[in-house]
Amino acid sequence: MSSSQNAVPDTQLGLSHEEIQILRQGQAAVGAGAGGGGGGGGSNSSRAASRASSQGLLLLDSSSLAALGRYFDRLMSQIGQQINYLSEQTAMFTTAQYDRAGNLIDGADQEIERYTALLRQIDELELDFDRLANVKDIVKGMRQRAEDMDRDLERSGGAPSSRHRDGHHHTSSSHRHGHGHGHGHKHESSSRKHRHH
Repeated sequence: MSSSQNAVPDTQLGLSHEEIQILRQGQAAVGAGAGGGGGGGGSNSSRAASRASSQGLLLLDSSSLAALGRYFDRLMSQIGQQINYLSEQTAMFTTAQYDRAGNLIDGADQEIERYTALLRQIDELELDFDRLANVKDIVKGMRQRAEDMDRDLERSGGAPSSRHRDGHHHTSSSHRHGHGHGHGHKHESSSRKHRHH
């Protein structure tokens, strides 16, 4: 059981507005899931997580942060599968729209529109994936900080150490928003997925 029950404002974590919303939604979802799963301690922590998310706080409890990290892992896995599926659909386009002589077949214009829409969906999913990855990295860093504080508390038998690893949570945003909006997404998405794992 973690003894770190303090919290930090989620606006001080170096996240964009969209990423803050992702963090709050994740914390609320984890809280709701823990409460629905039964168990006395879980319901207490779920209420605390829901309350923190509604107040714009990230609860510095190592077990809550671990559950939050697992939640983001599941979401990223689902998005990765969607990206792969859409990428397969776009890969099929190039062979399906031309006859043996290399000419565009009838109705190809509508298929080109569908292809463009697929690329747009992939773009949006990749952006969501990158945001989730950054939020997950922040949560991972805060979990490490909470576990360090717990160890300090157990060693000292007193209050948690006042030293906070403030620089720890700004180290993982360099990979964000690095993708372009061209036509190479079907080649990039699977490697992007593996790169984040």
